[in-house]
Amino acid sequence: MTSPATPLTLTLGHLYPDQLNLYGDRGNIVTLRRRCQQRGIKLRVVGLGIGDALAPDEYDMLFIGGGQDREQAPVSQDLYEIKGIGLWASIEDDMPVLAVCGGYQLLANYYRPANGPDMRGLGVFDAWTISKGPQQPRCIGDIAISWHGMTLVGFENHGGRTYLGTAKPLGKVLKGYGNNAEDSNEGAIYRNTYGTYLHGSLLPKNPHFADHLIELALQRKYGAGESLLTAQEEPPVLNGKTHIGITDAADLHVATAAPEVSTRLTPLDDSLEWEAHASQLERLGLHTEAVAALRIQKKG
Repeated sequence: MTSPATPLTLTLGHLYPDQLNLYGDRGNIVTLRRRCQQRGIKLRVVGLGIGDALAPDEYDMLFIGGGQDREQAPVSQDLYEIKGIGLWASIEDDMPVLAVCGGYQLLANYYRPANGPDMRGLGVFDAWTISKGPQQPRCIGDIAISWHGMTLVGFENHGGRTYLGTAKPLGKVLKGYGNNAEDSNEGAIYRNTYGTYLHGSLLPKNPHFADHLIELALQRKYGAGESLLTAQEEPPVLNGKTHIGITDAADLHVATAAPEVSTRLTPLDDSLEWEAHASQLERLGLHTEAVAALRIQKKG
């Protein structure tokens, strides 16, 4: 991928690791570290707790996990009063940010819990979340969504219902609940910031999304390469749905290298990850999507 004289390094800021870490969200950090390490990329992870300032120039990626209502309240205040300016500057400068569940909610306009006052969000996503209380069942279970002609799988468990204003969804629900169990939207996107309810954790079963985040960080820092989403050919359509097929899987790793350093990601052996991905799709009855996922694995 690159010569020993030009080692690649990234720094990831992990926001609120002690307060927001439900359902194995820390596994996302483990996955990013491992996938970087296997390619000779050094990933430094720095925890940012309550009271810590966020200096945008010190980081290349940011991650915010999920938490319960009682944990989100102090985080909401700190996010708005302490880290807000730095986080906004990072986002507007196209730093890749992944926010899961509670972190996703706090990057929207506000979160209205079943009890207590509204929690102010940063307004990164034009969206809002309302918890309708115990009289309405929680959104719990496995979920699969469409994402750029491929699929993302995970596990969701949230009582709040998120509604998008002008924000674009991360993907469309194939099986599961998504943002609110009403409009088939899941997650939200602003620039290179991604909000989602997908736990599980998200990245171990979705290596293509993990690599997308890593590539965005490398391209932003080193100014080389081409997004694995823009590099690929238009995906084929199967049964009225868009998929990445066996002839297109290699395109996930196509990138244009700069003379000095390449940010093109070397393909890894992701057979176990894709088999786990396809297995979840099969359990959800998404057989065509499972076949497409296994084709990526065999080609990659």
